[in-house]
Amino acid sequence: MSTIVKSLGIVCYLHLGMNINFQYFFKGCIVIALSLGILSCSKKQAISFPEKAKVSLREVGHHLLLANQDSTTLVKPVVTLEALKYQLSFEEQLEIYPDSLVTHIENCLTKTGLPQDYLIEVLHCENEEVAYSYYKKNLEIENKDIHCANRRLKRGCYLINVTFITSPGGDTSPLASVYALLLLGIVIVLAMAFIYFKIYSKSIFNESNKDYKSIGRYKFYPEEKKLIKEASEISLSKKECELLSIFSANPNQIIKREELTKKVWEDKGVIVGRSLDTYISKLRKKLHKDPSIKLTNIHGVGYRLEF
Repeated sequence: MSTIVKSLGIVCYLHLGMNINFQYFFKGCIVIALSLGILSCSKKQAISFPEKAKVSLREVGHHLLLANQDSTTLVKPVVTLEALKYQLSFEEQLEIYPDSLVTHIENCLTKTGLPQDYLIEVLHCENEEVAYSYYKKNLEIENKDIHCANRRLKRGCYLINVTFITSPGGDTSPLASVYALLLLGIVIVLAMAFIYFKIYSKSIFNESNKDYKSIGRYKFYPEEKKLIKEASEISLSKKECELLSIFSANPNQIIKREELTKKVWEDKGVIVGRSLDTYISKLRKKLHKDPSIKLTNIHGVGYRLEF
């Protein structure tokens, strides 16, 4: 759950930075939440490795007590000593028959699908000296002391340590966590890509429904102060937009300098020098991708937009 919250936090940050429409932001959050929810649920459906190990070892303890004709004494909670290492202990003293111990451990671990590479150590409670041990690798027991299987360990207090050499996936390194984070990153990237393309396709679709003026291959949106050429969007300043509005309303006609400066500057109480020429130059640069469009200077008179 914390992973989902962090991921949504990242999306919120991107939402603020990108100024994404809330509708798409909300949809993106749903996509991420559902994706991570599926991953989370799939993880919860499987019993974790430590839980399996503890259940199996308690069952081993149960069988050992039954072998001692003890059906009432409780098996103590299995303790995790370190990663992949667990300890089984008992409330009362008991005898241990190594051959039975080997059989019970193998059967219980196999039944729960736990790894078949492990080290078993039977320790005296008082000094934790090893009373019996063996190492099992897959289906073979690799310890010369296994021939002592028929020699019982007399009644006493014992601890049984089980150390798994490999985890269920055979991976004891931190790479599993790295893969999980990588998968999370992929989910977030895909979700953000989904949001982006939804916004992009929506904006392109909406352009056909908005009022615009065609100038050559460009679409001019005065209200939004922008030009669109195919998939490219070009922002316009307020003055550039006002000048282009005048030109687009009078295509292929000469607009006198006095008229342009009056409408764009003087009527608004602004004194201009060479501002008109500067903005005309900026407009030419923004329209240069369409060679059919010409913003021509009629010397001493004004300008004409030809397309």
